[in-house]
Amino acid sequence: MWRSNPAGGPERLVALVDGVFAIAITLLALDFYVPRGLDSARYHDTLHELIPNLGAYALSVVVLGAYWRENRRIFGYVVELDGQVITLSILGLSVAALVPFPTKLISEYGREPASVAIYAAAVAALGAAHLALLLVLARRPWLRGETAPPEGFRLYALDLGATVVVFLLSIPLALTVGSTAMWFWLVMVPVKAALGVRADRASRPRPSRP
Repeated sequence: MWRSNPAGGPERLVALVDGVFAIAITLLALDFYVPRGLDSARYHDTLHELIPNLGAYALSVVVLGAYWRENRRIFGYVVELDGQVITLSILGLSVAALVPFPTKLISEYGREPASVAIYAAAVAALGAAHLALLLVLARRPWLRGETAPPEGFRLYALDLGATVVVFLLSIPLALTVGSTAMWFWLVMVPVKAALGVRADRASRPRPSRP
């Protein structure tokens, strides 16, 4: 399965990816439950207790949605599969399907450093699978029909790699300073913004010299 042998077009694998991400996002909502027969006070207490679940749900929807979008973009360049593309895709899907579990950990045990570390490890692993897939395509033009991202594979890989690095660094940080390490994830905002500016500049056509 790991060999670089032609394995047909990407259509069925793309459909599998869409299905797994859709199921993973759906599973995130299963933690929202309000029992019947509650009095007014207990009802409002239960709603208040669901706030951490809502925050974790929103975070994981953003994570899964972003990686689904990146997967769609990567496979937009794929015209032929091989064993390594299939294997890396399956590994990525296995992590995506696991995301509801660390999501539940940070919603119910968000103050535990291990919960933050496990969640960060899952996101980093998901990003690493996408990064590895992109690097395989960059080195094998016969799988992508000579197409490439407008900004180039280098900047695109740097963008994906930044996410992996930030979440990996937050693992020892979480085990050292605790759940406040989640604030470190906000580093992604300026980093992504800066990389987006560079990608936009790189993708613009250069004016021809007279």
